Amino acid sequence: MYPIEYVQFLAHFHGDRDYFECHEILEEFWKKTDPGNKESIWVGLIQLAVSCYHYRRGNYNGAARTLEKAIKILESKTASVTSLGLNQQLLHELLMKQLSVIKAKNEYMSINLPISDPFLIESCKLFCDEQGFQWGEKSDITNVELVDRHRLRDRTEVIEERYRSLKMRKSSE
Repeated sequence: MYPIEYVQFLAHFHGDRDYFECHEILEEFWKKTDPGNKESIWVGLIQLAVSCYHYRRGNYNGAARTLEKAIKILESKTASVTSLGLNQQLLHELLMKQLSVIKAKNEYMSINLPISDPFLIESCKLFCDEQGFQWGEKSDITNVELVDRHRLRDRTEVIEERYRSLKMRKSSE
């Protein structure tokens, strides 16, 4: 019923709060299913996860800018939001509140998206159980591997891909 990548996104978002992983999962899915569409519902959800990542790290400006972009997309995709088992009205209220909290530079707190489909919640909880983390846990802001994941990851593939793309562009000129 729901793409497995979406279930994984939600499980990480509400379970281990690995927003970097949320981004990675949905970005790959978006590139396969709706590539290049910067207004895709998937982009809005990716930006939401990125905003949470920045907010947890104390990057209030980055978190606010990214969340504003996410809100713009998610507000324009009401039917898609609903079809993904989320309560559109409650999501809007949550994100507007989150934006004001971020702009006030309040201390980070985890949020839970308003999932309206009990089947989706159960699917996410099952994935959490399989992965060894618990649904609904607050983020461990002392976990450096979680909070600073972008600095600690292996970027070899990203660097190699950029080099290949640059090489291809230069050879086609």
